[in-house]
Amino acid sequence: MNIALIIAGGSGNRMGQDIPKQFMYVENAPIIIHTLQCFQQHPDIAAIAVVCLNGWETVLQSYANQYSITKLKHIFPGGNSGMESIHNGIFGLKEAGYADDDLVLIHDAVRPLLSQDIISSNIAICKAYGYAITGIKCREAILESEDGFSSSKSIPRDMLVRTQTPQTFRLKNIIEAHKEAEAKGITDSVASCTLCAELGNREMHIVPGSEKNIKVTTVEDLEILKALMHTSKDQWLK
Repeated sequence: MNIALIIAGGSGNRMGQDIPKQFMYVENAPIIIHTLQCFQQHPDIAAIAVVCLNGWETVLQSYANQYSITKLKHIFPGGNSGMESIHNGIFGLKEAGYADDDLVLIHDAVRPLLSQDIISSNIAICKAYGYAITGIKCREAILESEDGFSSSKSIPRDMLVRTQTPQTFRLKNIIEAHKEAEAKGITDSVASCTLCAELGNREMHIVPGSEKNIKVTTVEDLEILKALMHTSKDQWLK
């Protein structure tokens, strides 16, 4: 079984708005609903679970009912960090009776333009290799800076990958990773892929991502999202 685990536990402080960014309306629906629809529409996703910001669970369920997100089966409490929210979600799935070999696609609630192809590739790569991380090869020149204002060192971009979500694991594997992290005192890794890298001995396979798979973090991101929602590929482009 393939389960989408949507991480919506953040308060969105960097957006600086009155409501959490995942519940902001864009194109007549909250951002999180656009995200949930990506998985609702995919034929290989059997269930959706959301790790939700505390106090917003009823709002989320009401929106899911309104927009016919029938695959939403579980709402788990958010944590104090992204890692804690993921922990709550995967252990919640385990307690709900999902099997060790079930695939869990961990996805940011504020990436609402996820393509069906990326979902399919995550499932296929994880089935084949055990781990699937969506990512894009870095195109920009990269400088290393300790203070954010000055630099004297560049980092070769050829071996760099900018990661996105979904990041897909068998349920047993991601639970074992979190248990190992707890034993080692790792409490705030920024993503599942960085957690696996910190733990070591896990070969993560890259799924090609997309520049359209934008994560809405700032007001500028919101403007880009709106623009992307109103554009399409010209027919003459190959």
